[in-house]
Amino acid sequence: MSLKENINFSIWCDFIERDFLEAEFKDLINDHIIHGATSNPAIFEQSIKNSPAYKQQFEMLKGNDTKKIYEDLALTDIKNAAKILRPLHSKDSDDGFISIEVDPMICDDAVATIEEGERIYKYLSSDNVMIKIPATEAGYIAMKELSSRGININATLIFSPEQAIKCAEALNEGMKQTNKDIKAVISVFVSRFDRMCDDELVSKGFEAGRLGIMNALKCYYEIEKFKNKKIRTLFASTGVKGDNLKPSYYVDELLYDNSVNTAPLATIHAWMKDGVKIAPENKIKEAECDEYFKALEEKSFNMDRVYVRLLEDGLSSFKKSFEEMLQLLNK
Repeated sequence: MSLKENINFSIWCDFIERDFLEAEFKDLINDHIIHGATSNPAIFEQSIKNSPAYKQQFEMLKGNDTKKIYEDLALTDIKNAAKILRPLHSKDSDDGFISIEVDPMICDDAVATIEEGERIYKYLSSDNVMIKIPATEAGYIAMKELSSRGININATLIFSPEQAIKCAEALNEGMKQTNKDIKAVISVFVSRFDRMCDDELVSKGFEAGRLGIMNALKCYYEIEKFKNKKIRTLFASTGVKGDNLKPSYYVDELLYDNSVNTAPLATIHAWMKDGVKIAPENKIKEAECDEYFKALEEKSFNMDRVYVRLLEDGLSSFKKSFEEMLQLLNK
């Protein structure tokens, strides 16, 4: 029995590029390896910058406002991905989704986020699209409002359990206000914790490569307490940097019921080759997560500092990628 059939666990591909969509992307879907896809400003910035597949459409769009050029390029890919994923979504409404993020520059403006999210969703006119919204105070307002309007949501840049709870509250309330069968994921970032904190934690006697896993699972358990099967935890930022961890580590360690792992293409290849394909019998319980964080506190490790820093860095990174992409399109 597959992980999907056994525990409703899915792999989504955290990569979008025009030529890829017409080739390997279709193969990965047909081979039942991936069940959806995600995108973000950094992914599009790299794809548009490095792939010649966008050149012809870009030439046709020259003279337009740079944000319009970006949207036309990106939305063409999203529309195509949604079409490719449509048969999968028709069979299983939990999967077959593609996500697109609102302009990261408006992450602290709820009204602008709502307006842009609804505009993009209506333009794409496909019920297997998710509008991706950063988990800021303005973002929680937008998540609730857009989900109440029958729009699928991908809440992103979640680092802390507090953020995860606020996202779940907003989405849960929004879903109560619509009769549409919408879905949502709450994207909990994983590997960035270990890249930032491993050296300090190892010096305090903790195992390397564990903080991201334990934090992600604490967020997962908080989300599961809402008992809303239309909301799934999505484990994001699951690529491995360096050689100290197995390439599929952040997939292998997070095979949990009713969840998604959106992984870079290289991570998916590594998981296909020698990753874990069976859900573990002895899963980490919430109490173990709590004990882990209590031990961190006893060693004077400040998690709140880490949460704030990672959110700031995440928002800054997406904004920078967006700015660089617009500058590229303005040439």
